[in-house]
Amino acid sequence: MLYKLNLEHILFLDIETVPQHPNFSDLEGNVQELWAQKTQYQRKEEISPEDFYDRAGIWAEFGKIICISAGYFYFKNDLRHFRVTSFHGDEVDLLKKFKQLLQEHFSQTKHLLCAHNGKEFDFPYIARRMVINGLNLPYKLDLFGKKPWEVPHLDTMELWKFGDYKHFTSLKLLAQVLDVPSPKEDIDGSMVSHVYYKDNDLERIIKYCERDVITVAQIILRLRNEKLMTDKDIVFV
Repeated sequence: MLYKLNLEHILFLDIETVPQHPNFSDLEGNVQELWAQKTQYQRKEEISPEDFYDRAGIWAEFGKIICISAGYFYFKNDLRHFRVTSFHGDEVDLLKKFKQLLQEHFSQTKHLLCAHNGKEFDFPYIARRMVINGLNLPYKLDLFGKKPWEVPHLDTMELWKFGDYKHFTSLKLLAQVLDVPSPKEDIDGSMVSHVYYKDNDLERIIKYCERDVITVAQIILRLRNEKLMTDKDIVFV
């Protein structure tokens, strides 16, 4: 099935998220209590809700999106290229721009969204933040009433599971075992909040997000047993 997909019909994406506020103390009292309840099952007894707050970006109810990077293949003069663009800054603004991209260029039945662990994180996170911010969901994120085979989402982690429902593999590990070249990264997901709030370096986060999008696309190529991209194949806009 994967071999039959047209690469030009797939939109590859990755998101970066942070807590909605820099500090736990910035939350209203009832929100602090809700955060404590939400994370109780994950926190060890000695870890307070405040100490655990640096992970708030993982949950759409307590986090926000600061960057969505997207990429897609296109062919020009029989040569394959990969175009990468990013939406960043104000969350409502970037969500509107991403929604516009979906509606204008990736809204047909043939189109698919692809991310690593996207079904568990990226796709539902974007949908939840759109609802929270009062935006109507685009067709590709509105799953109500859809049968499993009608959901227009690809997930490289799910593809790698090969039916093993309990198996988790990080994007970095999967790229390593599949011999996908990955640029040297100066940050990882656990550092995004600090880089955003403390270092005030959004550009660094955008580059990190774009690298992940490229890696996801490379993994799809490897799973199809096709030639990987080189730097000259990639266009940033």
